[in-house]
Amino acid sequence: MDLNELFGLHWRRHFASLLRPDDCLLLAASGGLDSTVLAHLFKANHIPFVLVHMNFGLRDHESIRDEQFVRDLGRELSVEVNVKQADTKAYAAAQQLSTQEAARDLRYQWFAELMQQHPAPLSGDASPVEKRFAFTATAHHADDSVETMLMHFFRGTGIEGLRGIPAFHREKKIIRPLLPFTRGQLEQFAKDHQIKFVTDSSNLSSDYTRNYFRNQLIPQLQEVFPNVKENLLHNTERLSEAAVLYQQAVQLQLGKLMEKRGNEIHVPVMKWQKTVPLQTITWEMIRPYGFSAAQTREVMKLAEASNGSSVASATHRIIRNRAWLIIAPLAVESASHILIEQEGMVSFDGGSLTLRLMDRPAQLSAEPGVEWLDADKIAFPLLLRKWKTGDYFYPLGMTKKKKLSKFFIDAKLSKIQKEQAWVVETDQKIICIPGLRIDNRFKYTNGTKRLLKLTYQKQ
Repeated sequence: MDLNELFGLHWRRHFASLLRPDDCLLLAASGGLDSTVLAHLFKANHIPFVLVHMNFGLRDHESIRDEQFVRDLGRELSVEVNVKQADTKAYAAAQQLSTQEAARDLRYQWFAELMQQHPAPLSGDASPVEKRFAFTATAHHADDSVETMLMHFFRGTGIEGLRGIPAFHREKKIIRPLLPFTRGQLEQFAKDHQIKFVTDSSNLSSDYTRNYFRNQLIPQLQEVFPNVKENLLHNTERLSEAAVLYQQAVQLQLGKLMEKRGNEIHVPVMKWQKTVPLQTITWEMIRPYGFSAAQTREVMKLAEASNGSSVASATHRIIRNRAWLIIAPLAVESASHILIEQEGMVSFDGGSLTLRLMDRPAQLSAEPGVEWLDADKIAFPLLLRKWKTGDYFYPLGMTKKKKLSKFFIDAKLSKIQKEQAWVVETDQKIICIPGLRIDNRFKYTNGTKRLLKLTYQKQ
């Protein structure tokens, strides 16, 4: 059976139902074999699409040649072409990314913008629009999926990473209809139908990781195992099904183990240690928070680590806090000193404070988050700041000063809670720790006539 027939059958079985009558696809076109063949297959099967090509400006005359080829392909197939030029090197430097990562980011950001400009309709929306881009189609094929699986395997991954490339990404609205077909099948189809395409000279170099797998490692494996690509492809298919059952079991365990508290996740250490299989559940627990598979053993060591020990990813930390593991976002740098010149509300990264001066009423109300202080002992401007080592105050009910570090220990605050603590001071004296305690020196007494009502709302 010809590739066109196989593709048509595959499309009707897995993708045709995703499109409405007025929907259109974005086809990511580089001008290479894969995307050019996919364009011809779309055209032959009457699947509506437009070509989108990003000129990354990385290969001088080749980049110009590729852009022109895609424009010519659009004319040949009578489809619209969208082209965008990008300064990939500048973006990579600004974002501290590799060239490959920067190109991928730029590409998918642009696709997302185009999708937003011409979105597919919501269910029941029949409003007429010129075009509705339902999905972005990329030309990844079976060989790409095998290479991806091997790269994940050698880097270290769980079962999800061994599934290769998914055919459908619902969140990003990406489809990959060529995944069942090999590069050899695409080459034969191009040869049979005299389809021209351009060749990226960088694909012949093994400087990039994927090219090393493609040009060196897999050919060497084929010398020992001639059917290695076919076998690995079948493995990705089997593992994709196994992964469904795996995720069901994992989510059941994680649901019993992880407790969400605000923007933190709390995990009881004793319960976590009894989980079977511990290493697998630990990896699945930390994976969504930017941790690598290699860090799994580091996290497991926290079970025996001292209080306050931690392991960090690019976005989160896991901290051992007594009987708990706490997964929390890394602190975002923000203003650490805020001047409060008058009553009113002020927001900070720990929440908000509302200050109100008032005459003392006959009876004071007890409201959550509200503290009452003697206004005559307090002078504006006040300073709201992060606490620092050496700070002390006189906790309410005590006549002796106490260092904040000792107060936090006695209050059994976690490391994260300590880092998030702020103080309000007047004339270099701490009057309160919002949400925790006021200073005894500024409490109201029977003789107090004016009050400062301080309302703290946690973020």
